[in-house]
Amino acid sequence: MDVVHGIDRLDAANGRLFVVVGVFDGLHRGHRYLLDRLGRAAARHGARPAVITFDAHPDEIVVGAAPPLLCDPEERLARLASAGIVVTVVQHFDATLRMTEFDAFVGGLRDRIDLAGFLMTPDAAFGHERRGTPTTLAELGRRLGFDVEVVPPFRLDGRPVRSASIREDIAGGRLDVARRSLGRSVAVTGGRTGDVVDFPIPVALPPDGRYDASVEPAWTALGRVAGPHRARVTVEGGTVRMSAAAAAGTGARARVTFGRRLPPRANPAILRRS
Repeated sequence: MDVVHGIDRLDAANGRLFVVVGVFDGLHRGHRYLLDRLGRAAARHGARPAVITFDAHPDEIVVGAAPPLLCDPEERLARLASAGIVVTVVQHFDATLRMTEFDAFVGGLRDRIDLAGFLMTPDAAFGHERRGTPTTLAELGRRLGFDVEVVPPFRLDGRPVRSASIREDIAGGRLDVARRSLGRSVAVTGGRTGDVVDFPIPVALPPDGRYDASVEPAWTALGRVAGPHRARVTVEGGTVRMSAAAAAGTGARARVTFGRRLPPRANPAILRRS
């Protein structure tokens, strides 16, 4: 997969592209469904499937605080590649981009590449004040010569799968529900100091407590670099603590995958009094 840092670095060598725009935090089942539809649409248009995503969550600029991450940025790239995406543009999101009108954003793409079209869901939108809706983008496409395909969102038990709902499930300790929406176990990646894993930006952690887990070195853009070690970990105050043996099997960055929550340790003093 070609990783391009900003749309201004795209050029004709990237080929004819069919594009979807989104944060893709979590690469959950809804995202994977969308990427599968993107691959099919690209094939119909003789194009390569491409994702435009962002180096930070737009809410950091739009509302002043980003939500906790569901997926480490490097793991996100690895998962996009495994989903068949051929080009991923990681666009810097700042106040200037926030104020960019959708047609100017699209024009910047079309000036650099052979733009086959966009894939969107009915509620998707981008550009200043989210004016780039499926309807307005389709109107622009008719003038500029690209297509817009709209697909329904992926639903699970009758409800769309959304990153915000998965965050709520993780924070509420409903890891089985979150696991079903993600299509995999809940995991976080952070920097390791001794037996402690901490995080420079907020990540979606389950409630404080003890958990069965597996611990391994962090993902790279090429995928896993080693096998996991079983461990018991403790979540407390935004950090994860693991056993010294598990810590020894990781590098400077560690990925922790959560299993079941364990009951709290008994207090020996209480046991003696009883």
